[in-house]
Amino acid sequence: MTALLATIPSPDRGVWYLGPLPIRAYALCIIAGIIVAIWWGERRWVERGGIKGEVTDIAVWAVPFGLVGGRLYHVITDNQKYFGPGKNPLAALEIWNGGLGIWGAIALGAVGAWIGCRRKGIPLPAMADALAPGIVVAQAIGRLGNYFNQELYGGDTTLPWGLEIYRRVTPEGREDALAGVAIDHTPIQVVHPTFLYELLWNLGVALLIVWADRKFRLGHGRVFALYVAGYTAGRFWIELMRTDEATLIFGTRVNVFVSALVFFGAVAYFIIARSRGEREDVAALRGTTEPVEAAEAETEDVTEAKAEDEVEKDKKDSPESVKPE
Repeated sequence: MTALLATIPSPDRGVWYLGPLPIRAYALCIIAGIIVAIWWGERRWVERGGIKGEVTDIAVWAVPFGLVGGRLYHVITDNQKYFGPGKNPLAALEIWNGGLGIWGAIALGAVGAWIGCRRKGIPLPAMADALAPGIVVAQAIGRLGNYFNQELYGGDTTLPWGLEIYRRVTPEGREDALAGVAIDHTPIQVVHPTFLYELLWNLGVALLIVWADRKFRLGHGRVFALYVAGYTAGRFWIELMRTDEATLIFGTRVNVFVSALVFFGAVAYFIIARSRGEREDVAALRGTTEPVEAAEAETEDVTEAKAEDEVEKDKKDSPESVKPE
């Protein structure tokens, strides 16, 4: 009884209904994380010499790309959940039921950010450094969604911070861990809360990169590289603890290998980029990457000027323009 009282209870549900409208805790956590990342990124960007509002402009591109990339990575690496005998391929589109792969979110989100930065004439590495702490805190907030969904936990444990898992059922009596409600709060399992381990780790990474950035004036994408290295170092050992279904390579979860590869890549970039010196001056760099809008406007001006010159030349060369002596 003492051990049971020391454990962490799970929420009895992850979905509430406002009339026919479902309010999903997972979606709310993702939205809250995005808001925090944009708010903090905006503050850091202005402090580094950027213009207020530019982070929001970049987010318009980065967030949709990131969500699509995260879902694609999840569906590809966990394709057995959606494809095959008895599976529903359309469930791959149900992002509200959980399932976003951080690797795909970062990769495709970076593509969206690059497009946004190019259109604004902003160097991507400088923007990535400003956004890095907010991104990892957003990941921490997103992990709370896994808590409400009763997912992404580890094996059984007797530790005092073990997580209670309840049996959730729908009004029809069908067992459903995501859409159901726990009527009986007697745990069917007490497990390692690996989502909580990652949440706390992510907050620690945020503190680390903010401290390192202030102390060493990191720039040229090195803050972002430090975030990636710190996150993957934690994800490596946390992934080994998880017991949820996953794609395996040589008997090991695929994200363990991905974590290791991305970690070494981030460390290599962090070391190589050191040769570029201290933090770049964002205001001075603004002119080095020509905005797409400015380039298009300049092209239009040149074209119009050439057209006007041609018209003037035609007037001079026309017979009407030659006066009789």
